[in-house]
Amino acid sequence: MTLDGDRVLEVHDRGSVVLPAKYLIEIVQKLSGFIDIKLNANHSVTIKSAEIITDLNGFKSGEYPDLPLMDDAACIEVSREGLQEIIKQTAFAVSKSGSRPVLTGINMIFKENLLSCVATNAHRLASSELTIEAKVTGSFIVPSKSLNELSKLLMDEEECVHIFISKSYVRFKSKHGSLFTRLIEGSYPNVLESLPIDLKTTIFLDTGQLLRGVDRACLFARDCRNNNVHLEVLDNMKLRISSNSTERGKIEELQNIKDIKGEGEVTVSLDGYFLLDALKVIKEKDVKLSFGGAMKPVLTEPVNGSSQLHLISPVRSS
Repeated sequence: MTLDGDRVLEVHDRGSVVLPAKYLIEIVQKLSGFIDIKLNANHSVTIKSAEIITDLNGFKSGEYPDLPLMDDAACIEVSREGLQEIIKQTAFAVSKSGSRPVLTGINMIFKENLLSCVATNAHRLASSELTIEAKVTGSFIVPSKSLNELSKLLMDEEECVHIFISKSYVRFKSKHGSLFTRLIEGSYPNVLESLPIDLKTTIFLDTGQLLRGVDRACLFARDCRNNNVHLEVLDNMKLRISSNSTERGKIEELQNIKDIKGEGEVTVSLDGYFLLDALKVIKEKDVKLSFGGAMKPVLTEPVNGSSQLHLISPVRSS
């Protein structure tokens, strides 16, 4: 077998066995040079590299479950770079708690020529869209851990990823392999309906500068229950970013507002790490923050008409 012109695998005899993945990965990572693998009669495998010999016990391949059958005709083709980017822009916002399993996944919605990904933990929301050529329509909840692993496995030279979906599984097929994962059962909440429509103030800021300011404020915010970072618009010109800790101290800074629309007085407290996560995945130079009031969610978007958006619920000041 060759990969990009390089010989990477030579098979002398056919056979199959099931090996514990954790030990196999760690063994291979600690070896260098060519590796010889031999399947023994007792379902163990001998792995040899130079003068290093390892015997790893395995199981009969018949005990391994069959891969799910997929309809290859129902295929969705997505660009590798676009898929990796939309996963990055949303996966961080899923719930880390298993109390609501559907919120631990990403809601992938396929429509004609459009893929939408939505993630939320009920306190923040991340959404992004990608133009595609879709032969399948529907809404599916895919485990975020599987999508994060997929993003790591995809290689730069791959141009596209083919997606196949059945009732219970989804398969991502790339140039170098396939990843199968079971879909999460249940109905995903229609969170996009919760987007605020009564926004009173929108401010425009430098993304990198705002990110660094929020990052500094998080130094003291992490001592608070909700990682409180306070945002306050002053005189239609400045944004004050602050946080304080009774035990550690406080921090405050002013940043220039590039433009403002609507009312000029805004004061809100957010989980600083939620805002930080959102800003980290916005590539555009400028960002806009839209406010509906002190206890209304804050909408964060890049300033280029992008479909990417983030919604963060406020927290009570401490």
